[in-house]
Amino acid sequence: MPRPFLLGVAGGTGSGKTTVARAILGAVGEGRIGLLEQDSYYREVDWETDGDLLRHNFDHPSALDEELLVAHLTELRAGRPVQVPVYDFVRHRRTARTRRVEPLPVVVLEGILIFADAAVRDLLDFKIYVDTDADLRLIRRLERDLAERGRALADVLRQYQRSVRPMHLEFVEPSKRWADVIIPQGGENRVALDMVVARVKELVGARTAR
Repeated sequence: MPRPFLLGVAGGTGSGKTTVARAILGAVGEGRIGLLEQDSYYREVDWETDGDLLRHNFDHPSALDEELLVAHLTELRAGRPVQVPVYDFVRHRRTARTRRVEPLPVVVLEGILIFADAAVRDLLDFKIYVDTDADLRLIRRLERDLAERGRALADVLRQYQRSVRPMHLEFVEPSKRWADVIIPQGGENRVALDMVVARVKELVGARTAR
């Protein structure tokens, strides 16, 4: 069997990269394409109070276990399945559970910093950057953190000002120069998304036909 084709989807928080990644999965079929999320590789945070969490920089590359991610990508390229951590974003700890990802013909990796790390970037065969206006990204971030992660509005805004925005400007935005394709307007750009989906379908078809 040919090794999996590793496809990276990056972009700032709330850019719509998850929408793009899942649109690709839905169009191609989950039985032929796998998904890795960089968020699964967050390091555990030693915290006791909300203040500890506010001081922790979740948007710096050091917050992520890139060594484990690189090891998993390498295993998948070699045709071996991996056990991906399941991260609890309320407790900021890895759970005891893992999720098995198979070396399917195409594996999609999505995350804000996947192009900022050379070791990860060099393992990817094709790179997509989802580019969305900052105000829209902030609104989506607010909606997600309030609804899904039990955060307070003031804390989310404070974190955005202290770390999310500065880290986006320092690491995420510059990393788009490594992209093979840039999708403006995120998942709302149906023309660009349809073109990417068509290309991925071609890749899957070529690899499964071998």
